[in-house]
Amino acid sequence: MPPSDLARLLGTYAARLLTPSGSTAVCGVRLMTALRPPTKATYDPATGKGVSGPNPGALYKPFEPAPPEAPDAHPLAQGRPPEQAMEEEAWDWSRPPDQQETADFPHVVGLDTNMAFIVAASRLTVGRNAPPRHVTTPAFDEKTPGAWYCDLSHAPHDPRLPSPFTATGQAPTKPAWYTTVTLAYAKELNIEVRPIEAYVRDDHGSYLDPWYTRLRDAYLATMADLGVHKDIPQADYLAAMKRLSTADPALLDLLAAIKATGKGGLGKLREGPRAPAAPYTRWPALNQPTWRPDIRAAVISRTRVSLHRKMRRMLTETGRSPLAVLSDCVIYPAHQPTALDVVPAGPDQTGIKGLLCLGVNPGFVKEEGVQTMAWYQHQHTQGLNPARYIKVTPV
Repeated sequence: MPPSDLARLLGTYAARLLTPSGSTAVCGVRLMTALRPPTKATYDPATGKGVSGPNPGALYKPFEPAPPEAPDAHPLAQGRPPEQAMEEEAWDWSRPPDQQETADFPHVVGLDTNMAFIVAASRLTVGRNAPPRHVTTPAFDEKTPGAWYCDLSHAPHDPRLPSPFTATGQAPTKPAWYTTVTLAYAKELNIEVRPIEAYVRDDHGSYLDPWYTRLRDAYLATMADLGVHKDIPQADYLAAMKRLSTADPALLDLLAAIKATGKGGLGKLREGPRAPAAPYTRWPALNQPTWRPDIRAAVISRTRVSLHRKMRRMLTETGRSPLAVLSDCVIYPAHQPTALDVVPAGPDQTGIKGLLCLGVNPGFVKEEGVQTMAWYQHQHTQGLNPARYIKVTPV
């Protein structure tokens, strides 16, 4: 990259997010800290002076995770049965098309959610500066973040949709640990929720709100610079996105850096050991106040739940169900090789609220790729998730 373009990229990144230092993942977690500083000025009545004190809205003290939240390498995971580990992860699910889908739909279309994990952080209540408190036979409280051990094997499961309660998309068959977000969605689906035990966090708030807002604004401003604007008809958005590959390379790199800052920052919340070490040995990241696997789990859970809610409404509205989901990318069958065939237009051609909508807004979707139904079937019979390859495999 020419020095002038590099200077423009770094300067714009600094103006819209923060001065870059380290990797995008490091910048992502430093942005959290910069927007919610761990200390603030407080008045000391004994001296009559201002002193530095903890900021209640920030993360200012490292805490041990709840045992089910600890990753496998953590000392708390030593001797833990595998079924006692929380597995709030992104989806990796696919199914074979039925005979009617094979006959009626010659194409499949991948839809990828814009800034999916970053938008899930918006207005998300997470634990802050109190250790997890263990409770037996608790009454579920959807306003209290925590880890809940609950049996959802009785929940009805529609095989046309992935289960919102597992990363595999298969229905749960035994008790498991879930975040508050997941169990709140179970209640929304009128499923009985009776936790067996829980680790709850009494001090909580919307810690990630300013972080999300900063990333959202940087993303939208950069997309506008690239000629992709909000509140345009879905067909115009699709056309604008297809022209994106010919846009200013420095702006495209800036866009990629903004996205990586958000995604990498969330990954840092559960940073693992950097070098091979003895099992169950502590590593430096555990001493950071921002090492919070519970917050990462809540964000992933909310991403999965939000997409399931939209897919459920899409099924009711259009009669179509997804064929595959990988993280934030979902594949639908289509009559025509375009996302416009899958996503309802709405009265003003900008989509229908509550469904999957094409648009630049975080939480809306873009066309990830288009393939044939025969291609999908071949991928699936090979034991592959077609959602992983729909973008990179030529039509």
